Amino acid sequence: MASERLSETRSAYQAGTNPDGEAPWTDLEVTVPINRDHASVVALVECALVELTHEAVGAVFVSRQVGRSARTQYVAVDDVGEQFQKRHFDDRLGWHETTVPRRTVRDELITQLTRSASTPAERSDEEAASEPDTFVVKPVRDLRTP
Repeated sequence: MASERLSETRSAYQAGTNPDGEAPWTDLEVTVPINRDHASVVALVECALVELTHEAVGAVFVSRQVGRSARTQYVAVDDVGEQFQKRHFDDRLGWHETTVPRRTVRDELITQLTRSASTPAERSDEEAASEPDTFVVKPVRDLRTP
């Protein structure tokens, strides 16, 4: 029974979908802070980078603080996955785009996902209650652009 489930999971992964027919990254959304050990966060980031390289998806990290929010998007530039377009949007500064190496994306995502949530003093009462910092993988067509 367990071997059947493992075989089914492997087949779905190799086919690019999970057992219910959706892509593996479809439900990938987490809030910060992540209550996982460092190794689990690194594994999550590595999996996300693989998906960015092989699928038409982007990773988005949204940070919210009092009176502002910042959105950073990462999209693979090539199929090799060594270069990524980094799009950063800040409510006050607008959009800024640059190309960065995989290592930089990996390090930035690990840092963002392992940091503590913004303190209540940094967030307004309304934001603190309803809008945590988030990390999500979604289709490129659904990413906000300037």
